[in-house]
Amino acid sequence: MTTSRETIPLHPTTGRSTPMPVHIRWMIRRDMPEVLAIEEQSFEFPWSEEDFIRCLRQRNCIGMVAEHNERVAGFMIYELHKSKLHILNFAVRDELRRRGVGRQMVKKLAGKLSPQRRSRVMLEIRETNLPAQLFFRALGFRAVSVLRAFYDDTPEDAYLMQLRYSAAAVAADGERATRLAG
Repeated sequence: MTTSRETIPLHPTTGRSTPMPVHIRWMIRRDMPEVLAIEEQSFEFPWSEEDFIRCLRQRNCIGMVAEHNERVAGFMIYELHKSKLHILNFAVRDELRRRGVGRQMVKKLAGKLSPQRRSRVMLEIRETNLPAQLFFRALGFRAVSVLRAFYDDTPEDAYLMQLRYSAAAVAADGERATRLAG
């Protein structure tokens, strides 16, 4: 009997799943059916197509997708502000989670930070969304405040999480890339 899930290759020495390579690019209209399907499977209160379109029509709003084998593996919607990037929506296709897709998307976004201009990435996470809290925390985000009754659809609170620009992290990534290339 076969399943719809892919076989996840394991690293030969660590035994952990190997990151799945993705291509991160601008979101286009043709991506919307797959993005909406990921949104539906990911959230109890999903955005509608109109929500996505309204957001992406704003001048400071950017949509990106992570693509693998010509399919959308994940997406992120974020706003550009003077001193920060604000993630509005972020999700990975259910069967591709824990494969490094989300990590690669966050790394791409964090690569846009600098000490001179946008020095942090912010996002709100529902207090009941423990997997997202743990995911972003593992990537260096820290909870900076609690936003009481933040959501319109429930009286639920949100955690405001933040990732700050770090020159040490940028240097470590550069060093790692040099070692891998040489």
